[in-house]
Amino acid sequence: MRILVATDAWEPQVNGVVRTLTRTVAECRAMGHQVEVISPDQFKTFPLPTYPEIKLAMGAYEPVQERFKAFEPEAIHIATEGPIGLAARRICVEWKLPFTTSYHTKFPEYVSARLPLPLSAGYAYMRWFHHPSGRLMVATPTMREELTKQGFRNISPWTRGVDTDLFRPDM
Repeated sequence: MRILVATDAWEPQVNGVVRTLTRTVAECRAMGHQVEVISPDQFKTFPLPTYPEIKLAMGAYEPVQERFKAFEPEAIHIATEGPIGLAARRICVEWKLPFTTSYHTKFPEYVSARLPLPLSAGYAYMRWFHHPSGRLMVATPTMREELTKQGFRNISPWTRGVDTDLFRPDM
């Protein structure tokens, strides 16, 4: 299967989102899937204010559109709500392509704590972003509960699993 992953969080960032995505991509490839990742390292970027380790892509729409055309994905996952994720979402909606999304970070709280933007505005954007997704994946039951209270729908667990090469009951 040809799987396209659109993400604003990728190496060399070191965080849980990147770790989740790199492991997922590696496992999908190990199962024989062809995975195309659209990430910030493929664009001209600028640092996210107050979190310079995160680089935001500039002018993402047309290059992302070209990648969609060239790769012809059979499955699409949009992992983040930044410029790359937004471009991928727009393409999926315009071309009527099914896609999934994931919610990794309490970004409305992050933004609200740093800018004069009400929490409700951040959640309104997030609901808008994830609404057309066929499935919104979250890591924990707590996150599922919180997002349900905020009006999100079609939420499914995306547990991280255990690397049985590193952790086994007999150890």
